[in-house]
Amino acid sequence: MTPHPRLPLQAVLFDMDGTLVDTERLWWEAVEHVAARPLTEADQPDVLGRPVEHTAAWLAVATGTPVADLAAVLHEEFTHRVRTGVVPRPGALDLLDALARAGVPTALVTASPRAVADTVLDSLGAGRFAVSVTADDTGRTKPAPDPYLAACRALGVDPAACVAVEDTETGVASAEAAGCAVLAVPSLAPIGAAPGRTVRDSLVGVTPEELGRMIVSELRVMSWNLWLDGGRIDDHRAKQLKAVLESGADVVGLQETGGRAAQELAEALGWHHHRAGENLGVISRYPVTARLGDPDVGFYGAAGVRIEVAPGREVDVWTAHLYYTPYGPYEAVFDRLPASELVAHEEVRLGQMRDTLRRIAETSLPAVPVVLVGDFNCPSHLDRPDVEWPVTKAAEEAGLRDSFREAHPDPAAEPGHTWSPIHPVHEDGSGRPEPQDRIDYVLHRGLTVLDSRTLVTGAPRPWPDVAGNDWPSDHAAVVTTFAVPGH
Repeated sequence: MTPHPRLPLQAVLFDMDGTLVDTERLWWEAVEHVAARPLTEADQPDVLGRPVEHTAAWLAVATGTPVADLAAVLHEEFTHRVRTGVVPRPGALDLLDALARAGVPTALVTASPRAVADTVLDSLGAGRFAVSVTADDTGRTKPAPDPYLAACRALGVDPAACVAVEDTETGVASAEAAGCAVLAVPSLAPIGAAPGRTVRDSLVGVTPEELGRMIVSELRVMSWNLWLDGGRIDDHRAKQLKAVLESGADVVGLQETGGRAAQELAEALGWHHHRAGENLGVISRYPVTARLGDPDVGFYGAAGVRIEVAPGREVDVWTAHLYYTPYGPYEAVFDRLPASELVAHEEVRLGQMRDTLRRIAETSLPAVPVVLVGDFNCPSHLDRPDVEWPVTKAAEEAGLRDSFREAHPDPAAEPGHTWSPIHPVHEDGSGRPEPQDRIDYVLHRGLTVLDSRTLVTGAPRPWPDVAGNDWPSDHAAVVTTFAVPGH
């Protein structure tokens, strides 16, 4: 199974000189030859990443030679060096081949003239690139955004879903002005880190998956109670894997894991995981950078992880399981208790929620969004306005928003029931209809909800004839897609 089947990368846009091929040094030598003096660090802003015309105009100020004459000589000197000494940068060809295998289109975006670019393309293989944009193809070249915008238009892609690979500050400025994420691989002059920018020493070992993580704008989070590890269902682990893959989830907060499910699911998926106690776990396609909460938490409680969804972009994801009794929907429907008693009977769960919120507050960072998922074993105050259900109310007062109700504000139109797809009638044999309720949640702070839905696959047979069900749980899952903010 691939570790990232939903690669969000639409295209990779490569600078040429100093990025794909070791021509920055050749250009530097050509300028030194024409200037008739060694260049210094102070000359870099007018030499590196600049078109021939800019450097020629800069030299003309010092030499008095006409710009056109200097440009012609610079072009001649550089072209000669390229024809005799072009060398691919380390890792460049491997990355181009990996992108081709992954079906990700590439473009060459250079401040060099077409004649030089075509010479390099002949060396690299012009078929490696779907598009090439040179200094001759746009009215303005780098550091203006025009070259990268032109490449994106030609490919029919969104700049925000592309990574530009650059080796100079000038090129980085151009790509970032166009709205691309940037992988900077400095050749001659250092490039500082910045929001939306990743800096690497070389292209060696860079993968399409790594580039994809640089532009991730969505995060799909799933909350799922596995029903005592799912053991009542035949082939439950395979069915759990199938459900996770079909959901498109990037991270899943699990409850009732049986102590094994998080690790076994993660290993089968090629994902990362965190196990907390015998009941809770989180699996994530993105790296886990921190483990939060008590690793030895009991059957009820909460645990979390911090995941890195892109360089410099982290999200805290917590999973919680709250005590199951007394169960409010039974007391409301079967016992007809008034609202005041229903609220009073939530004290154990409310205490567990307050402990969870305290742990979140103690570990959260100001710029890191928070997601809290789980089986709370209680209804929401947003669904039943006649009862101020205190558990969900406490989460709301702590700044956590209910993603399902953001996507579906009307509980009558979209009830979102998660309890229970296999219990249409109560288990006591009375034949009474089972109260159907929303007791599983994906709450958040600091993200934007794009979509939220409940998930049950197949048509589960009711209890107790459940062994052959495709859906290996007694709860529906909740799956929410978030937009992840930039830096």
